[in-house]
Amino acid sequence: MDPAARRVVAVLGPTASGKSALGVALAERLNGEIVACDSTAVYRGFDIGTDKLSPAEQRGIAHHLVDIVPPAHDYTAADYARDAMSAIEAIAGRGHVPIIVGGTGFYFRALTRGLFPGAAKDPALRARLDRLASRAGAARVHRWLGRVDPSSAARIQVHDVMRVVRALEVYCQTGRTLTAHFADTRAPLAGWQVSAVALRPAWPDITARIAHRVDMQFERGIVDEVRGLLAAGVPVTARPFTGYVYRRVLELLHGVRDEADTRALIVQENRHYARRQLIWFRKEPNLMWIPQLGDRRDVCDEAARLLASRANAAPASVPENESQPHAADV
Repeated sequence: MDPAARRVVAVLGPTASGKSALGVALAERLNGEIVACDSTAVYRGFDIGTDKLSPAEQRGIAHHLVDIVPPAHDYTAADYARDAMSAIEAIAGRGHVPIIVGGTGFYFRALTRGLFPGAAKDPALRARLDRLASRAGAARVHRWLGRVDPSSAARIQVHDVMRVVRALEVYCQTGRTLTAHFADTRAPLAGWQVSAVALRPAWPDITARIAHRVDMQFERGIVDEVRGLLAAGVPVTARPFTGYVYRRVLELLHGVRDEADTRALIVQENRHYARRQLIWFRKEPNLMWIPQLGDRRDVCDEAARLLASRANAAPASVPENESQPHAADV
């Protein structure tokens, strides 16, 4: 493939920041197609709570990795990295620009930096390590990790016992440290030029947009959507029902709280989620930040300018061995 064609654009940011609108606007300018980066939008039937764009809102731009799996499917970050890479290669093969759009930071990291699949879990070994951590304390097992894998110990906090134990489990099972495994992990986008803009609007704008979005979700019939999914046989244990909106609507239907309290809780949790997304993306390297909502024309102008400047600077491609999964990967 022509090296100039191995270019990927990304539009990232917190919930309700206008990512989808900016992605469509950029796709129109750049002759692009969109690859969604959303852990719930992949599921068919979960539409209102994920704010999937209508055909009119998509404005003729092809959208990939939306509505691709049934609700009961257990779709993982590894699945996403594989499917997104397939979509990206097909888009580039058509001479178009792949544009990743979304807020699921873990999926973006899996695609751009790869995931260490890990050794299979050993319940007996895990139980022994858990008992050791319980008896000896978090500090002691963390010191053990520091002796065998200093890099992992530096990355994983002392109180994060679950991930310390998992790192020790991998070491005990394989005889190799997590750091060594990570060094061998290949990023799916290795060799591609990735230029990413990230939205960081003023916090009052985000909170106002979140509250409005929740009101619109209820007006559009989120409660009836969940009733329909349940009536169609989707189990309450289905993974998309764990999302911030859907699990609270389930509780509403089960009488846990009334609608007013449900709306307020969804707003509150989405605010917390938006903060966590911003924290996550601040740790991503080389993002070009835009301190505005994404659905303004001048923001599209600014994003296009930033992307052009990055392309003209010939950004380094994703190295084949640069894979530093977040501690959550452990």
